[in-house]
Amino acid sequence: MKYVVLLMAFGAVFYSNAQTERTPKTDFTKMYLPVWLEAKQHCLDVAKAMPENRYDYKPTEVSKSFAEQMVHIAAATELLTKRYVLGMEVTPNTPDANKMGKKEILKLLEDSFDYTTEVIYTVEQAKLDETCKMYHSGNIVSRAFAFFYVQDHMANHRSKSNLYVRMNDIQPPEYTW
Repeated sequence: MKYVVLLMAFGAVFYSNAQTERTPKTDFTKMYLPVWLEAKQHCLDVAKAMPENRYDYKPTEVSKSFAEQMVHIAAATELLTKRYVLGMEVTPNTPDANKMGKKEILKLLEDSFDYTTEVIYTVEQAKLDETCKMYHSGNIVSRAFAFFYVQDHMANHRSKSNLYVRMNDIQPPEYTW
């Protein structure tokens, strides 16, 4: 009887996990998801590494502060996903980083990354096959390719932020790729 109960419990856990495990809908997004999740986590690790009392740090007068870099990443990630991957008409609306604490900024980052992650899970192949014109370069690319732009933009500002961490004599998170 003990083995039957144990087997039933194992089966229930296995069935439950199978029901909650998600898979993106396309071959591209299946391949891209782990890349995105790794980049997302690394950015969050950089954001967490900087102490809250240094979120106002900026290396030069014309530079963004660390907080501004993080808020820019969050706002742009969702905006670029909407504009280039989904083809939505959107207008930039970046919150004022100077009015936010570390906890609020981390939440903004997580929400933005979660939005893009949800798009990776749910976007259809027909949408990914469409093309879009990139705002700055004028290049015409597939909406699937636009995911690389979203990640590249995040990585650009994350790497600047990583340097801000180093400039404050803090060991940044280990790069994992």
